[in-house]
Amino acid sequence: MLWLMGLLPVALLILGFPFFIVLLSTATLSIVLFTSVPPTAVLQTMFGSIGNFALLAVPFFIFAGELMARGGMARRLVAVVMALFGGFRGSTPITTVGAATLYGAISGSTAATVAALGPMFYPQLRKAGYSEKFSVGIVTCTGFIDNIIPPSIAMILYCAAAEESVIKLFAAGIMPGLMLALLMSAYLYVYARVIGIPDMQPFRWSAFLFALQDGLLALGAPVLIFGGLYGGVFSPTEAAGAACVYIAFVTMFIYREIGWRDFWDVSINSMYLTAQIFLIVAVAGVFSWLLITSGVPRATVGFIEHLELQPWMVLLIINVFLLIVGCFIDTASAILVLTPLLLPVATAIGVDPIHFGIIVTVNLSIGTFTPPFGVNIFVAQSIFRVPLTSIYAGVTPFIAVTVVGLMIITYWPDLSLWLVKYIG
Repeated sequence: MLWLMGLLPVALLILGFPFFIVLLSTATLSIVLFTSVPPTAVLQTMFGSIGNFALLAVPFFIFAGELMARGGMARRLVAVVMALFGGFRGSTPITTVGAATLYGAISGSTAATVAALGPMFYPQLRKAGYSEKFSVGIVTCTGFIDNIIPPSIAMILYCAAAEESVIKLFAAGIMPGLMLALLMSAYLYVYARVIGIPDMQPFRWSAFLFALQDGLLALGAPVLIFGGLYGGVFSPTEAAGAACVYIAFVTMFIYREIGWRDFWDVSINSMYLTAQIFLIVAVAGVFSWLLITSGVPRATVGFIEHLELQPWMVLLIINVFLLIVGCFIDTASAILVLTPLLLPVATAIGVDPIHFGIIVTVNLSIGTFTPPFGVNIFVAQSIFRVPLTSIYAGVTPFIAVTVVGLMIITYWPDLSLWLVKYIG
């Protein structure tokens, strides 16, 4: 059976089948041909996979991000960040990173961030004197921070697969997300100095205070989410629902920038994205269940122990493997399929499951802008109509920068676990 589970997915992917079909076909054929389990177990496992309460937060956060992008909140958050970082060299690309980080505190979807912020920043980057390759590269890659800065849909899926606390993993993602944003900003500052682009305007308190006043209600959304979560008022699902109500009220009745027709369009689009994710969750649940019942995780742990590798070497191998997987498979599918396989290996060498969740999330988030099939690459290409070769070249230096950040996160566990100690 294991040879079928290994070879059939590769063959179907080469033939161009959607990944959920790949997983479902492989799992169903393996159950029918090699086990005595009735085929109805496939449907039962699929429904059971989407019955996790934590997954209810996913459609809420998707809906909140869509409302922000359509209703003007995203634009106001960007204005605050631009006013704050205007006095730095390389202010436009640094502002792009800052805006993505702040937007990630509400959305949690990398592709949504590229689609929402890209049209705002790409023209400004080009106007400031940056090349097409660089401009599209920075816009494409910055969305990955949204998977790391909580709330994060990828983290929710990891917790569902690993049966870990969503709140603890959210807390663990704050410091690594900020570190990656600072690391990218440092690179952008040096890059702007090296190529000699005088991309900076003097910081003005008046401009900052005006942007802050205009965006105060927009900033209320992340305050509501984090204050409710870590103040013990909300569960992650309740925080997501409260954010949706708050954002809908502000955008429709205070800003008055969307009407009921727009609200309906946002709802339809959010349901479509939610259905895509939940279909993957259901199908990946069947495949993961089959892996576990077949003893693959246990055999993998035994194989690693037999090699007698040092823990740092095992983590390095896992990182390289996940980086390669991220180039070809979407984040949700990879997390749901590989977590049951790799988590026992990580815990066997003494890695905290929460810390490992951050390692997995960062790895596969880098994959969202890594050639050849990073989802953010195709979102950017559809929006800006630039050649894929330009995008591939543009994201290359940012892959290097983020991999450096990944190594720091992997081998400095306290960076991720420091805040977790304060969560009850």
